[in-house]
Amino acid sequence: MKIYLNGNFVEKDQAVVSVFDHGLLYGDGVFEGIRSYNSLVFKLDEHIGRLYETMHTLMIRCPLSKEGMAQAVVDTLKANNLKDAYIRLIVTRGEGDLGLDPKKCFDKPNVIIITDKITLYPEALYNNGMEIITVSTVRNHPEAINPQLKSLNYLNNILAKIEAGNAGYAEAIMLDHRGFVAECTGDNIFIIKKGEIRTPSQGILKGITRQCVLDIAGELSIPATECLMTRHEVYIADECFLTGTAAEIIPVVKVDGRVIGDGKPGPMTKQIMDKFHTATLTQGTKY
Repeated sequence: MKIYLNGNFVEKDQAVVSVFDHGLLYGDGVFEGIRSYNSLVFKLDEHIGRLYETMHTLMIRCPLSKEGMAQAVVDTLKANNLKDAYIRLIVTRGEGDLGLDPKKCFDKPNVIIITDKITLYPEALYNNGMEIITVSTVRNHPEAINPQLKSLNYLNNILAKIEAGNAGYAEAIMLDHRGFVAECTGDNIFIIKKGEIRTPSQGILKGITRQCVLDIAGELSIPATECLMTRHEVYIADECFLTGTAAEIIPVVKVDGRVIGDGKPGPMTKQIMDKFHTATLTQGTKY
């Protein structure tokens, strides 16, 4: 496996950064998860755009332009001869001292690109739907760590994932500080009620796949609303599904022990899944 590290391709066991890197010491960096399908990188410009927006807020000055970063992603896929892949793009603050002050870093961010295979959930869950729960770990308050920042500091999500795993579930809903549904530990959540799609508007990472679903809804003339959402609304939904780059679109058939709809993946969810899979195979950056 060839890893892109600061402009060079190195073997996996040689892809190393300093233990003084602030990405390691403090989670001070950004990342994106991207997918390629049949030699097409899906939504590459959108992912790189979000990466650079987060870097701008964190004041990390990347040595690559957006165009250079896109080319580096494509070059890494080619170097590994991968047509279908999961791409992890990482930019850390870089090496500094043991202090917190980012100004004492050497202003040399580390750029890392890993391309590999990924299977987030078993195929059976896509066919039959998954069961999830709500966990007590509250989603980060937007005035503390804004969920729209896709940073390397994922401790909030990890704590929720641990809680879900301890209860025997692969995924879980996180509520915001007011008790509204925010998102899951690694995915956005959607419900369908009386032919209308709804998804939380606050306390979330505005996912690329999430936006793709909203775009698909527009193409299919399905009403879609971004709104505040309670667990009660999830429980009484006709259908429910999750979205994410790694997860793609996966149906949910039970939440906190409550059966959603008839307990099977719904027809509108299946329609959106089909439309999404068609998009992944026909749209994207060719390499």
